Amino acid sequence: MSNKGAFYIFLSGTLASLAIFLFLTWDTHRQVGALTNADKLSEQVVAGKHVWEKKNCNNCHTILGFGVYYAPDLTKVYDRIGPDAIKTAVMEPEVVYADSIRKMPNLGVTEQEADDLVTFFEWVSNIDNNDWPPQDRSMETAAQRRLSASGVSPGAAAFKEQCMACHSIGGAGGSNGPALDDIGSKYDAAAIARYVRDPKAVDPASRMPAQGSISDDDLQAISDFLSKQRGEN
Repeated sequence: MSNKGAFYIFLSGTLASLAIFLFLTWDTHRQVGALTNADKLSEQVVAGKHVWEKKNCNNCHTILGFGVYYAPDLTKVYDRIGPDAIKTAVMEPEVVYADSIRKMPNLGVTEQEADDLVTFFEWVSNIDNNDWPPQDRSMETAAQRRLSASGVSPGAAAFKEQCMACHSIGGAGGSNGPALDDIGSKYDAAAIARYVRDPKAVDPASRMPAQGSISDDDLQAISDFLSKQRGEN
């Protein structure tokens, strides 16, 4: 092949690549409004973003994959733990993460700032981010997550989905909350359900945030499952 022929092949490939890149860039910008839920970008969402920046949350966390990987990615935190748990975590981190290896400092977040952050996280959770970061499984539906837990009871599957980020059974799960291997020897199903909904109403010293986002069906399944955990295995 002559130098002239190689040059034309290089030139045509470069121009074709440039054309594809420009088209994809245009197409992405065309869809930005829909992909980012721009119509739901309220003043409170913006205020929450300002709190995120003011408190330098990116120094430890990532969001949409950007930030520091010391603490969990928060792109889908609203879906994972719900608004009540978010507020408790940012306002009382020394309580929520007392037993955690990695500590979160108390940044003096006010009630209004916490509400703004929750609204911001809710908005971010609805961005179509093509499941990025890839390790974040919260874009799956509850049914899909439970299919991956096939072979266990509905209560065990719901516990795995809703509770294992903080609690463990049989050594599997999180360490932010106490292990629940013998919880059934202390509380029956009804008491467990009341505790999950409003922990401080059952135990004023509890550090657990109220779990208002768990559905009634899930709560019943989890309570029945935990009431059978008596530390016998």
